[in-house]
Amino acid sequence: MKRIAIIIALLVLSYTAAFSQKDAGPAPTAAQVAADNAAADQIAKAALAAHGGDKLKQMKSLVMKGSADINVSNQVQPGGFSTAISGSRYYFEISTQLQSFKQVFDGQNTTSSLPGILLPPVTSVGFPVLAHVGEAGYVVTKYGGAKKRPGFRLTTPDGFYTDFWVDEKSGEVKGYESAYLAYGRNISTSAEIESTQNVEGVILPKKYSQRFDLGAFTAYASFNMKDIRVNAPVDETVFTLK
Repeated sequence: MKRIAIIIALLVLSYTAAFSQKDAGPAPTAAQVAADNAAADQIAKAALAAHGGDKLKQMKSLVMKGSADINVSNQVQPGGFSTAISGSRYYFEISTQLQSFKQVFDGQNTTSSLPGILLPPVTSVGFPVLAHVGEAGYVVTKYGGAKKRPGFRLTTPDGFYTDFWVDEKSGEVKGYESAYLAYGRNISTSAEIESTQNVEGVILPKKYSQRFDLGAFTAYASFNMKDIRVNAPVDETVFTLK
């Protein structure tokens, strides 16, 4: 049961990525770093525009609900996923027949339904960070993923970073990846966006899959958002544990 709880806690990072990756090879020159970062900045700005630009930046709230099928050792557990973001506050929840997990931030304190398990804030990692491209304190640098593809790394003021890769023609984000330390394990993960949905002029992930390499085993999750709301009223009670 504890293993299932940890897996579920990790899988709610479908919108997250808090990393400690290692770079290989000789150190590039300062000129090359500047050129690479400038190119990455252009890709990041194009990605922001492709997902709604100012409408994404000015989004006041986001609510997403859907299904989340978790596959570990070829055993599939169907479940549900929901999240809401309003300003800096957020909650996310994932549940299966065996276990559920919820984490909330009420603007001051972060709490979760599993004692001792707190995940990186969804407002500081993963897809939601895209809205902060161009803002002070959010640094765009060269894509840090293992594969060579067009993309960029976006680092937040609190040190979290996400590697995004994009479609060369549309500029839309096609996925993101990370490696991080959680519960004493080195975890690597990658997410691929299969389809998006235009909601009030904001282009958001609708269907996506994610792979988690947990060292001793690998877990997979398939997410399908069935209800996406932008700038809709959010029930204040969701930002507290019930």
